[in-house]
Amino acid sequence: MRLFYYVHTGHRIGLDRFRRAATIIRALGDVDIPLLTSDFRIASVAKDFGVKRSVGIDVVRNIPQIAHHGDKIIFDSDEINPVMHQEMTEYFSTFVRVSDDPNATKLPGEFLISPYLEGEGICQGVAVDDKYFEQQPKTIEKSFFFGDDDYEEDLFKNLDTFEALEADLILGFYFFMNYEEKLAPAFKKMHEFEEYDEVVQGSKLFVTASPQAALENLASGGRPVFIQRPDYVRDFIPLFESLNIPVVEGFDRSALLTQLDASISHNYHQLEQSTQKIIKFLKASLSLS
Repeated sequence: MRLFYYVHTGHRIGLDRFRRAATIIRALGDVDIPLLTSDFRIASVAKDFGVKRSVGIDVVRNIPQIAHHGDKIIFDSDEINPVMHQEMTEYFSTFVRVSDDPNATKLPGEFLISPYLEGEGICQGVAVDDKYFEQQPKTIEKSFFFGDDDYEEDLFKNLDTFEALEADLILGFYFFMNYEEKLAPAFKKMHEFEEYDEVVQGSKLFVTASPQAALENLASGGRPVFIQRPDYVRDFIPLFESLNIPVVEGFDRSALLTQLDASISHNYHQLEQSTQKIIKFLKASLSLS
């Protein structure tokens, strides 16, 4: 009986779920847990994130080619429909689902990790690496991280909005070759993808369309402003409201600058350091020693 972790990621949806999965896998320590991911590119570099083994499987329906009936899995994806969801809870001896959906419900026979729900078989919390809670000097006045994915080049299309930030830019993992050359004139400084942790932890003001990055910056004592992309799910909005993280709808320049100015004196709420609680829940649910 083996244990797997499946995460939905890719150049059209970014790395938010992958970053969360890597956080959980690192926190599980020596537990043997291969990561199955829908993207081959991130699977090839997963070791750089502390993931010892990773396999690209292209689509969620390919999971049975790797995992067998009776195995255990942690599942972080919204790709499945109700029928497939039920089938997977029956296929695996233990099925643990990670969900950001405020309206999610737990099926009989599954365990659930959620920022919103409570109850038997449910762990309420969000996985943010403990390292972000270690306060670092804030040496960057203002930075911007659109996200790891920009397949439609929305960042470039709305460059006049983001140029007004007068901020540093963190380049995303899935940005196209030479895309940074088109973006560079609009930002004070460009930071490579490998500098992500340093910039997130070292930024006083932090604008991002990445939910995971917003949470990481808040944990580190920064002041994040979240951009809700029009084509992305709104699952994190209730969580951000509870944490008092300002949210800007779309690429509205005026609204963004207003929220950024207000964030200087904004009263943010503290993010609970709940990763170890999640790890304890997983070890109990999966019968890990």
